[in-house]
Amino acid sequence: MTSINVNGDALRYREEGTGEPLVLVHGSASDSRTWQHQLVPLSKHFRTIVYSRRYHWPNQPIPEGVDYAMLQQVDDLKEVLHTLRAMPAHLVGHSYGAFLCLLLTIQEPHLVRRLVLAEPPAITLFVSNNPKPMEILKLMVTRPPRTAAAIIKFGVSGVGPARRAIREGDADTGIRKFGEAVFGRGGYDRLPAGRKAQVRDNRANVKAEMIGSGFTPLSPRRVRSIATPVLLLTGAQSVPLFHYLIDGLRELLPNAVSVTIENASHMMHEDSPTAFNRAVLSFLTESKGINRGANSVL
Repeated sequence: MTSINVNGDALRYREEGTGEPLVLVHGSASDSRTWQHQLVPLSKHFRTIVYSRRYHWPNQPIPEGVDYAMLQQVDDLKEVLHTLRAMPAHLVGHSYGAFLCLLLTIQEPHLVRRLVLAEPPAITLFVSNNPKPMEILKLMVTRPPRTAAAIIKFGVSGVGPARRAIREGDADTGIRKFGEAVFGRGGYDRLPAGRKAQVRDNRANVKAEMIGSGFTPLSPRRVRSIATPVLLLTGAQSVPLFHYLIDGLRELLPNAVSVTIENASHMMHEDSPTAFNRAVLSFLTESKGINRGANSVL
């Protein structure tokens, strides 16, 4: 891997192929290794770039007490595009990385050709990071009951216990609690060895994220303003929360289609890379307009 200077820090990256730039942005307990099944296949069609985000392996780890700030990560992504002269780019983001790609598209739409969002945790579209009781009541009134219940469950049985454990010095329990909320009961224990290695190598980021400033608020009005074509991806076996969040985004985005990846959960690009890559390539190489709200299964 090669390194580039991005906002004062050295970030490691790889690129393969030629043509229109395509940048892959990984999630939280992850790094550029998560795209091992995408880099070469996608590089046959695009100039494909993967990078490890600030503080993620093999970059310098996050210092103790430093905030894991989402807007700083967005600024880094923007600087990566500028530094590598990869503008405008197709962006493919997974989880936290998908949230970053969504925020960058809102801020700087001219930098993005097409956008692929794989299960962004867009909870702040509905509630704040630390919702007050009135927010919860409003959520239960304004959203379908199943969506409200899933968001409340994620906070009560996932994020809340994870934060408490990490603040009490038990990072292993905190990461496990968070993993169970993301992957479902038993899902964290069933992760393959390679995925657990990435979690281990990036555990300081998970700790910092859990007790940091959290997710940037999302405005429905600003999401509606995105004219960029968007592909929304979800795993057929993902916990219900991600399906409901994708539904919420699809309602708002004017040029969005959605695809469900069979035999896959939240880590769909690792679980079912062939179907994931096929969905991405089909969307990015489609020359015609897209049918808003269309949904298909691969």
